[in-house]
Amino acid sequence: MNAVTPAKKADVSDVAKDASMQIQKDMMGVHYDRMTAAPETGEKVCSTFVPGNLNELIMCFDMVNNLPETNAIQQGLRRTSGAFVLEAENQGHSEDVCTYVKSDLGMMSKGNIAPNGKPFPDPDVLLLSYTGCYTYMKWFELLREQYKCPTVMLHTPYDGEGKITDNMRQYLVKQLKEEVIPLLEEISGVKFDIDRLREYLKRSAQAEDDLVWVLQSAKNKRSPIDAYFGGIYYIGPIFGAFRGTEDAVDFYRALRVEIQERMDLGLGPVTPDGPMGEEKYRLVTEGPPNYTHFREFWKMFYDEGAVVVASSYSKVGGVYDLGFRHDADNPLETLAEYCLGCYTNRSLPRRTEMLTNYMDEYDADGLLINSIKSCNSFAAGELLMMYEVEKRTGKPAAFVETDLVDPRYFSAANVKNRIESYLQMIDQKRGGEIL
Repeated sequence: MNAVTPAKKADVSDVAKDASMQIQKDMMGVHYDRMTAAPETGEKVCSTFVPGNLNELIMCFDMVNNLPETNAIQQGLRRTSGAFVLEAENQGHSEDVCTYVKSDLGMMSKGNIAPNGKPFPDPDVLLLSYTGCYTYMKWFELLREQYKCPTVMLHTPYDGEGKITDNMRQYLVKQLKEEVIPLLEEISGVKFDIDRLREYLKRSAQAEDDLVWVLQSAKNKRSPIDAYFGGIYYIGPIFGAFRGTEDAVDFYRALRVEIQERMDLGLGPVTPDGPMGEEKYRLVTEGPPNYTHFREFWKMFYDEGAVVVASSYSKVGGVYDLGFRHDADNPLETLAEYCLGCYTNRSLPRRTEMLTNYMDEYDADGLLINSIKSCNSFAAGELLMMYEVEKRTGKPAAFVETDLVDPRYFSAANVKNRIESYLQMIDQKRGGEIL
């Protein structure tokens, strides 16, 4: 991997950032520069998805990892995704289709420009390690029609029974050996080296240890992090194109030091407007955030003294806090288990159990669900999950609805009103006592 450039000092007119947030931004910049230079450097590009992505394996073939969801998120944060979504709908895609998909397809028809202002290269291979979202399968069908490149699917059995069996692992390992690895060897011209994979997996486990420490620091009162909005910055490198790299190890080591310093000083999270004030409410969240109004959405929380101490979304690329680590001694088996255990591949009862446990472990005041209009993978069953968590914990829950990267489905007044009403409900539930 290319070396990460040193973090730049934020401009005074910019939003407030932890040093780690700026480093993460710089890491992404280096990655996009490397990707868009692929036609000149001759590097091969592998497009894949975040949940269940096999970054360590991809690196074994000297390929650049391109993640379409991450690209859509970047467009959402820049507020350019809305035009791309409309373009895709003008091409005939339904309003109900995942807006990640529509942002990606619309962007392709409008020059396919990366965040660094340069065109994305065409992928040399599409690798779908399917983890719980059928829409991804159709997305890759559309990309295959567009790019006419080889496509390989690692089919991941749905974890409906709440138990990963050896048969499930071996089913995935067989696909890796017989389909995925041979195709990546053919396209890249690089022979697979399992010892090289082991080294990447060791680095993954190192970074995963530090990430879990950071996320669990929110058990402290006050919490030094926001595990939902701030968590987006924390999970980016490990859920994407940096897991298995020295850059990821360095990032999470530095992040851990940074969070420890905040704990030692008794500080809460950094927000876009500077350090957060008093911690009045501790929340668990379910579902992704809205990216087109990310800062505005976040402000609705910290203005009220609400901090998210645990989030299911920060586990979408791996539930490391439940004990999983990439295991260099069992390289192919651990890749299989990783795919099987991703949050989007877990059954609704297991998701409900996770949220219930978070409410207790993080001493949360309540659960807030941000249901995503165009994401069936998250939205299906969320009301039932909400009622069940309320019943098990005796603590109030609430439900708001926005979307991923479609600005039409973010009603600021409506969302703000619901959040404020919910926090009032929490006050009533605990007898008006404020932390």
